[in-house]
Amino acid sequence: MTKTMGYRDWRWQALWWHYFFLLWSTINGQTRYSIPEELKQGSVVGNLAKDLGLGLSEIFDRKLRVSSEAGKQYFSVDAGKGELVVNDRIDRETLCEQSVSCVLPLQVVIDDPLQLFRVEVEILDINDNAPRFPSNYITLEVAESIGLGVRFPLEGAIDPDVGSNSLKSYTLGKDECFNIRVKELAGGRKVPELILAKNLDREKKAVHNLLLTALDGANPVKSGTAQLSIRVLDNNDNVPVFEKTLYKVSISENAADGALIVQTKATDVDEGQNGEIEYSFGAHTLDTVLSVFDIDHISGTIFLKGKLDFENTPNYELDISAKDKGSPRMEGHCTVHVEVLDVNDNAPEIILTSHPKPLREDSPNGTVVALLSARDLDSGFNGKVTLQLPKNCPFSLKASFSQNYALVTSGVLNRENISEYNIEITALDSGSPPLSSKKIIPVSITDVNDNPPKFTQPSYNVYLKENGVPGSILYSVSASDVDFGENAKISYSILDSRVQDVSVSSYVYINSDNGSIYSMHSFDYEKLKVLQIQVQAKDQGSPSLSSNATVHVFILDQNDNAPAVIYPSSAALGSLSHQRMPRSAKAGHLVTKVTAVDADSGHNAWISYKLAEATDASLFAVNMYTGEVRTKRAVSEQDDSSQRLLIEIKDDGEPVQSATATVSILLEDGLHEPILDLRHKLHEPSKKTGRITLYLILSLASVSVLSLLTFLILAVKCVRNSRSSGSCCMGRTDCDDYKNPNRNLQIQLNTDGPIKYVEVLGGDMLSQSQSFRSCMSPMSPMSEYSDFTMIKPSSTTDFNEVISVLDASLPDSTWTFESQQVSKTTT
Repeated sequence: MTKTMGYRDWRWQALWWHYFFLLWSTINGQTRYSIPEELKQGSVVGNLAKDLGLGLSEIFDRKLRVSSEAGKQYFSVDAGKGELVVNDRIDRETLCEQSVSCVLPLQVVIDDPLQLFRVEVEILDINDNAPRFPSNYITLEVAESIGLGVRFPLEGAIDPDVGSNSLKSYTLGKDECFNIRVKELAGGRKVPELILAKNLDREKKAVHNLLLTALDGANPVKSGTAQLSIRVLDNNDNVPVFEKTLYKVSISENAADGALIVQTKATDVDEGQNGEIEYSFGAHTLDTVLSVFDIDHISGTIFLKGKLDFENTPNYELDISAKDKGSPRMEGHCTVHVEVLDVNDNAPEIILTSHPKPLREDSPNGTVVALLSARDLDSGFNGKVTLQLPKNCPFSLKASFSQNYALVTSGVLNRENISEYNIEITALDSGSPPLSSKKIIPVSITDVNDNPPKFTQPSYNVYLKENGVPGSILYSVSASDVDFGENAKISYSILDSRVQDVSVSSYVYINSDNGSIYSMHSFDYEKLKVLQIQVQAKDQGSPSLSSNATVHVFILDQNDNAPAVIYPSSAALGSLSHQRMPRSAKAGHLVTKVTAVDADSGHNAWISYKLAEATDASLFAVNMYTGEVRTKRAVSEQDDSSQRLLIEIKDDGEPVQSATATVSILLEDGLHEPILDLRHKLHEPSKKTGRITLYLILSLASVSVLSLLTFLILAVKCVRNSRSSGSCCMGRTDCDDYKNPNRNLQIQLNTDGPIKYVEVLGGDMLSQSQSFRSCMSPMSPMSEYSDFTMIKPSSTTDFNEVISVLDASLPDSTWTFESQQVSKTTT
């Protein structure tokens, strides 16, 4: 019946607590709930999401989790409702024993951003335990001659409940000789004492059997009983009496084995064996006490024989018994209160509440990295803990509450310098000497795309021979990115630009993975000399970063063009060129001149002339540099009237390219020389020549001034263009479109004055040369010409002398000078 009522009572009380005392409160940012113990699994403690100000979606998105400092997870969160529910059986007596307050601290952690909430759940006691005696049968021996009012301490009952549910009183079965009294010890423990109320008479009643009952203060009351048997013994008049009924001593918890605790002393006025005293611990002393302390049975001295631990047991209550050796044996009692003094014997401990997640390198100061707490099992200053971080560490500790801390960022993070931090946290207590412990928290730094790709050099120069195979590799550019992962993956591309009004992508393409640049077709130096390519390296971060580099491709000339004969035009076209010469010609007579050009540049365009075949090789010679055909001796009557010359024209390239021109010369009598020797003409006095020379000098002076002004204007434009395009070209911009039919003679001068190129065309030659044009490229070291004959650059013929000779030879022409060029216009 008692069990049934107890179970019903428990059920009713549990429901009553659940519905009426399920309270919560927030104090200093902490949420506190109060619940009774022994709630069913799944019972609601409170609406955690609402009380913390969180939405239901945040519970899942921010990964809300609950951890208990008790180790065992007694609670969990219903993600669907945001409620804190009971996860396991909660027994208050197991958690807090007989402590008046029983609070389970919980730590609620949420991510993004990392936050810590402290929740306390107070476990309220229910009367689920009845008082219980250590032994159901108690035996006591009492001398019949003992005086009235003598007290006999009995072993008390134990009730794990607290407050009103704990042990309150004792009752004793009805007996006229004995009464019961409750004695309260230090710490609130209640023990029964048996009091002699009437003199005993062994002859009337040798044994008194009584029922001892312990009662708690709950409603309804729960109780426990023990059977008390009192044997009445024959006379031993006096009971041993201690000097003190209560001894109070203190001892350090680090005291060594055998240390003296206290010496108790009792006296017995009886004589002989009736006055000899033997000391011992009380009959109901707990084994935990007997394992720590020992007593000398003769002297009553108490010694330490085990280890003291303030953190487990801060004090002890020892029941000491003194018995004489009379018959019956008389017994006296005293209590020894041992207070254990705390010693700084526990190093502080660092507890990681939430494990750190990878941290972005651009995280702002104050970003929470991890949550942790510190504790020390010691008390007072010995248990006061401070945390320290290394110097020059980009992290700091921010205190929150009750030895809880947040590890936050406090400096600039750069993954490229340090990709992972092993943060060493030192915990130091305030004891003497202080104790410390360390904990290393690894924090990895995740990459942010904050570095653009970087080329090995800002610009590249590539030298490429013309006429290469299409699809061949031109060059490989390379860039690197100090970022990590996708942020460091680089793709290459060519920025669109125009080369001779054609997109650069028509010339080359690039492998986006490795930066290799390939040609789309073969290059021709004569058409394109420099190709500028803008290459971009872009990473795959978000947002992506890029950088550019310039690749200058310089086309190198190859000797891929043979000399082209432009005069005599018939020889250039493959037919025979007929020339007439008087038989009266002397040695050195200019018969004709073979003119050829080479589209190549540099050494590849240097042309030399050679007489390969001749009807009479002793009569004619060809100037190696100018191509002039002159007589080596005077013509004789024995020479054939028809002479045939085969002239070979070679360039200076490798391999050598060549062409030939065939000239047929007809020797005639009575034919006057159309062209006189230049040197002779220069010294021949003539009034007409003098006048022309004077006019020419005046004209040249005027033209020189105009040319100088023109040159200055062009120089200024060149400088401006070079700033924008990086190149400067001086020459005729309309070179290809210039088709003046009257231009049939042009002289090109060196920069130092001497004549470099001379072309003299007369008679039918003038009309034949009108279709040829001239263009000079500033990029090549040797200019290309289509209507000039090259002479040795060492020629030092005076410019004015040449003008005079030309003017005398071709008086129907007007001569002009402009930009180091002499031009003739036929009137």
